[in-house]
Amino acid sequence: MLPASHPILSWEESLAFEANLFNGDEQREWSAMARAGRAVASGVLSDIGEIGGLSAAGRLLVLAGKGNNAGDAFIAAAEMLRQAPGATADVIFVYGERALRPLASRAWRELVESARGRIGFAGTRASFEAGHPSLQRPYDICLDGIFGLQYRAPLDRRAAEVLGLANRLPVRLRAAVDLPSGLDDAGGFRADFTYATGILKEPLLGCANAGRLRYLDLGFFGLGSQACGLLSRVLTPDALAPLARLRLSQSDKRSFGHLCIFAGSRNYPGAALMAVRAALRSGAGRVTAVVPESLVPAFAASAPEAMWTGWPETKAGGLARRSRGLRARGFEQATAVVVGPGLGSEPETLAAAADLLGALTVPVLLDADALRAKVIGAARSPLVLTPHAGEYARIGGGPDLPGFCRERRAVVVLKGPVTRICRGVPPTIFHSTFGGPVLARGGSGDLLAGLLGGLLAQAPEDLLAAACRGVVWHGLAADALARDRGQTSVVITQLLDYLPDVLRRPPML
Repeated sequence: MLPASHPILSWEESLAFEANLFNGDEQREWSAMARAGRAVASGVLSDIGEIGGLSAAGRLLVLAGKGNNAGDAFIAAAEMLRQAPGATADVIFVYGERALRPLASRAWRELVESARGRIGFAGTRASFEAGHPSLQRPYDICLDGIFGLQYRAPLDRRAAEVLGLANRLPVRLRAAVDLPSGLDDAGGFRADFTYATGILKEPLLGCANAGRLRYLDLGFFGLGSQACGLLSRVLTPDALAPLARLRLSQSDKRSFGHLCIFAGSRNYPGAALMAVRAALRSGAGRVTAVVPESLVPAFAASAPEAMWTGWPETKAGGLARRSRGLRARGFEQATAVVVGPGLGSEPETLAAAADLLGALTVPVLLDADALRAKVIGAARSPLVLTPHAGEYARIGGGPDLPGFCRERRAVVVLKGPVTRICRGVPPTIFHSTFGGPVLARGGSGDLLAGLLGGLLAQAPEDLLAAACRGVVWHGLAADALARDRGQTSVVITQLLDYLPDVLRRPPML
């Protein structure tokens, strides 16, 4: 069974899928448009929380083309105005109001009816730009609903003029509906967020103008999603469902795995402590931390829930190489092991890590400094590797991610703005769109390593599921942190306090 996810489709596959799904039924299309518009509104109102939310007298700008994307944008605007009674909206029709197709025209009429007296401007770019007072004040939100799947390059003159204006205006949050108009064209809409409605389209991956991606599930796939789109998929919050269920009443700590963490050095002590703190939040039954012996007293006082074991140190404060004693350090009881956070790059320490990998048979997660060809090559265990782009290149990774996974016989978590989790057989890449710039700070990867390790200890038979759940959980907690506290003045360990609520309450995407 695949982790909860939906297929990512190419441009052509998306067109064919929607044609088959709606089969010319206008009422079904309208129902989907209504769901899409409301979902976009919910997503935008949640995400603008990262910069303080929609102001009481908020101002929206809607860019409308001819078709369904314009309809989605009108419905989203109507919903946002409904939730913000003091807000107003301006609308620019790129091709004129008369060019709207039937469903988009219906959505426009409903917007006008529901927001009487709150549409400040509705007309073409030329009449808008000709001294309109809106140009003198910033907008809270700009919704791009010009082009959808029917777009074909290049941009025509009228669309290019409107997009140029939209990109110049002061706007707090720019949101693209489904696809940013113009995609990667230099004159295209420069979105802060793109809300992929119903299907995440392959051209969005790596699209510089798309900003952060949000996949809005409109129920297009259902149970059949397990069978289609095996190569490239987008993860959904339902990946966390197994973690949110009641635990068996007859459980004890041995029921939920034993994670052992081999990490830390005097130069990087915090990384090991953060990994342990995250592991303690993962639901694992027991966590043992093997760290340089000089760190144990302070760490044990800081996180007494873990079992702290001192390891001999090098002169520089790293973990020393030793030929015996692995069994005496708790590794024989572990159901999974994490190696790497704060380890440092001393040759002796890396040799100790390689020795450990050669002695273990339980699943091992390698992170940070342990991501070295020598350490990976020594492994006898199933592996989870968690590199960022630079570390991936260091261990010989290339553009063929599934091929690399097959070669290393590993599940790879390639961290980035869209994190990719890959297995080699059958070749599948899962994309996580959760999280954001709030994670762009030291310690984020250490928390992820500890969280993934704890999940791996609880499900050592399914490395892929543990990796996907951990990435989704980490990302959703980051979203919750940013919406509550903002992106800037936070510390990364605050993320840990948002992990419980992500499981207990459905997230607002």
